[in-house]
Parts: sequence; structure tokens; C-alpha cells
Amino acid sequence: MFRLHLVVLVNEIHKGLLHVWRYRVNFAAQLAMFAGLFVGIGFLMGRGRMDAAALPGMLVGFVVWYYAFMAILNMSTSLATEAQTGTLEQTYISPARPAWIFTGRALATVVSTTLMGGVMAGVLVLIFGLRLTVGLAALPVFGLTLAGVFGFGFMIGGATLAFKRVEAVGNLVQNMLLFMNGTLLPVDHFPNWMAAISNTLPTTRGISALRAIVIDRQPLSRLWDDGTLAALAIHSALYLFAGWLTFTWCERYARRHGTLGHY
Repeated sequence: MFRLHLVVLVNEIHKGLLHVWRYRVNFAAQLAMFAGLFVGIGFLMGRGRMDAAALPGMLVGFVVWYYAFMAILNMSTSLATEAQTGTLEQTYISPARPAWIFTGRALATVVSTTLMGGVMAGVLVLIFGLRLTVGLAALPVFGLTLAGVFGFGFMIGGATLAFKRVEAVGNLVQNMLLFMNGTLLPVDHFPNWMAAISNTLPTTRGISALRAIVIDRQPLSRLWDDGTLAALAIHSALYLFAGWLTFTWCERYARRHGTLGHY
């Protein structure tokens, strides 16, 4: 059984990469759109000019937001598309458990988003001449951040199973994450009430920790000593657990009402 689930994970990642390659023109346009969005926001934040000192921190936050955007988009869109085309129920008659299939899709999203996000970030770094030091210390922080992001993605995916059309919810969350989680401006610049809301979002703590490592070049041990890393781990674990519980409940709800494969 373990071998079967491992094959499912590998196949889902392979399918995700094939999807990126097959529709590479569309994904190239998507990358250009996100790069243009970053440039436009940079000019707005700098009031008509690029603030070279603020750009590295903005790019770190923007890349994390890009992962969150893709996680939410892929979890909701793929399930809605399968429900519309009538193939969703086939997932539930597969020998492999649906949990492993959806986990494989989440991993496929991580791999494909890493490839595309790496290209986008690399181009922006070259265009603006930014200097970023991304060492191994950033990997565990980034991994913990992604855990919370995909936990939230499972919440949206579950809502798609149960209530079908939740695009407005996904768009609302994506915009909140862009403007209220410290992507563009550090949270300590926010008023107290807004900072309190921001710190409940899945990516806020991860962005702050990544900036501390990549921009301020703080060692990972310091983030552990001051409690930042532990708080991020607990926060992401709660989101991952809540996301999986929500997805499971919504899946059972759709099965119980006979609407799993309906749209």
C-alpha cells in the first residue's frame, strides 16, 4: 500500500510538471503578469520611483504571496474543474486514498510554483540589481511557512467540494494576503488593530522570519532563541491541522448530500 501511495505522489508531481510544460505559453504570460504587478506595486509604494532599499524585502514577501496565490488557486480551481467535467468521482474510486492524491497535487503545486517563482524572482533580481543571500537557513523557515499556506489551501479546497462556487472567497483571501500580511510593508508599520489581524494570517510570521534571515542575515539559532521559529511552527501546524479537518468535513458533507461530483 505504501508503494502505491508513493507512486501516486510521484505521478501527481509528474502530471503537474507536464501541465506546466504543455501550457508553457500561458504560464509564461502569467509570470510576466506577476512580474509586472511587482513592478507596478514598487512604483506605487515608492510614489513614482523604485525604493532600492525596500525592494529586497518586498520581493521576499511577494514570492511567499505568490506561493499562497497558487496554492489557493490550484486547490479550488482543480476541484471545481473536475466537478464540472464529471471526473471528480473517479478520484474517489481509485485504489489509492483521496488524501494521498490531494497531497500529491499539493506537492506538485510546490514543485511547479518553485520553478516558475524561481524564474520570476531571478529576472526581477537581475533587472533591479538586488542582492539577496538565500542560504540553507531559509529552507526550514520557508518549509514551515508553506505548511501553513497549504493548510489554508485545503480549507478553500474543502469549501469547493461542499459549496462548489467559492471563487469570491479565494479572491478575497488572496487580496487580504497581499495587502494585510506584510507582503509589501513590514507588519510593525501597521496600526495595532491591523497588525493583530495580520498576525492571524498564514503567511505573516513566515514572511517576517524570512526577511530576518535573507535581508537582516540573522542566524536560525537567533530565531529559535527569541521564539520566532517556535511560534511559526505552532502557527503553521494549526493551519495545516485545521485545513485538513475542514477538508475532511467538507468531503463528508458532499458525500452525505450526494453532491461530490455535481457542480
